[in-house]
Amino acid sequence: MNNANFPEIRSKRLLLRQLQPTDWETISFLRSDKKVNEFVIRPGAKLKKEALAFISKINKGIIDKTLYYWVITEKTNPKMIGSICLWNFSEDKKVAEVGYDLHPEHQGKGVMTESLKSVVRFGFNTLHLEHIEAFTHQLNESSTRLLEKNGFSLVPGKKDEHNLNNIVYDIKKSP
Repeated sequence: MNNANFPEIRSKRLLLRQLQPTDWETISFLRSDKKVNEFVIRPGAKLKKEALAFISKINKGIIDKTLYYWVITEKTNPKMIGSICLWNFSEDKKVAEVGYDLHPEHQGKGVMTESLKSVVRFGFNTLHLEHIEAFTHQLNESSTRLLEKNGFSLVPGKKDEHNLNNIVYDIKKSP
């Protein structure tokens, strides 16, 4: 499935593209690996049919304009190494949540910083969001460092009703 209107994002080293059924093996790994999911509560996708069902659900959300989900690839290699998304939009479409994951082999190399900056820019400049939230586990130091390094601030007292171990960060659009 390929949506001709899907907004690919290019950065210095990366191409953020639409999720395809051929990405099922990486989806299966990212949604089932213990290290990747150490701080995340979500259904796994160990089987090919589970990964393909997830891909179908994501692409339906893209068509319905309820989410944007990008596969992270290096420009020199089309293989999926992670994902980043904007989803959970407020009713007035002024606020969205960002979510992300990355294969452990690519962590610590600036890939997610480059991806996050690109998606935040897209959210503010193209979607005209007023702010973007990020929910992360309170013990996930890598994620909190990533968010703080990229201008997100902790929202004191805000809770994630689905996971009380999460803390909430956000970034507001500059005037």
